[in-house]
Amino acid sequence: MRVLGIESSCDETGIALYDSEQGLLAHSLYSQVDMHANYGGVVPELASRDHIRKAIPLIKQVFSDAQCDEQTLDGIAYTSGPGLAGALLVGACLARSLAWTWQLPALGVHHMEGHLLAPLLEDPAPEFPFVALLVSGGHTQLVDVKGIGQYTVLGESIDDAAGEAFDKTAKMMNLPYPGGPHIAKLAQQGTEGRFKFPRPMTDRPGLDFSFSGLKTFARNTIIKCQQDRDGHKYVEQQDQADIARAFEQAVVDTLVIKCRRALEQTGHKRLVIAGGVSANHYLRERLHDLMNKKRGQVYYPRPEFCTDNGAMIAYAGCQRLMAGQKDGDEIRVFPRWPMDTLEAV
Repeated sequence: MRVLGIESSCDETGIALYDSEQGLLAHSLYSQVDMHANYGGVVPELASRDHIRKAIPLIKQVFSDAQCDEQTLDGIAYTSGPGLAGALLVGACLARSLAWTWQLPALGVHHMEGHLLAPLLEDPAPEFPFVALLVSGGHTQLVDVKGIGQYTVLGESIDDAAGEAFDKTAKMMNLPYPGGPHIAKLAQQGTEGRFKFPRPMTDRPGLDFSFSGLKTFARNTIIKCQQDRDGHKYVEQQDQADIARAFEQAVVDTLVIKCRRALEQTGHKRLVIAGGVSANHYLRERLHDLMNKKRGQVYYPRPEFCTDNGAMIAYAGCQRLMAGQKDGDEIRVFPRWPMDTLEAV
């Protein structure tokens, strides 16, 4: 089965072609980061308009790269949630219009399921069952995965997600958007142990996350380090680096502690990490160390598939379309959509 995947849940337009026998044929991504950086975060209306401008040219590019056309397709998959309502509607309406025109089945895909399954595009791919750590700008979740659609959410963020905390802390430090990569880069220059940040919710049982308090701790530390120059507050470069290092270590320590608990609770020996924050090198190093000690394996997607992309939607959609699932005539999107409500394949 050959599937066209369309991702438009937030600030990246992703298009891909996936073939169940040949694998990923082609993919293309357009990021709106430069546009939203002017505002310090994603502006939903601008995101929706940019998806409208970019989606069709990207589809043409992917067909050209794969040297095929719509006549070779067996279905279309698109992100139907969670995400920004307007952005989701752009992808949904486009996908359903193309499916109707080309007389193909269409299927809305859960965005986080796409992230969760993205490591299955790699070689070697993880086998079921496994624990999945999903860390992105809007979500931090630990999931017990027994198969496609067989998900039990073990823990999730009750306020700010890890990626969101990175972005907000970076903004307080006057770093560009998105903040995660900039904090990680700055942290490499930081002094080990100068600041000690809390590891939230690790002193109690459970697998839920809370990064709002850590963000507040970072803000208070920034204020304490501020100096006055000609009536303007500023923080020395080394102070910023030391804060970035302490913040990154606190977030990563918290994620690693919770992953260890989830593995012990489930008894699984395989850990999957996906989502934008999964590209963080320090997090990958720590999880490698964890799984080496447990004599298990850790899997993650290549860096280009850590952020939102069409390949993960095409792959996830292909698995469900092959199982006979498809949408009805009504076009629907789900800005909020619990992943453990998905149908098993």
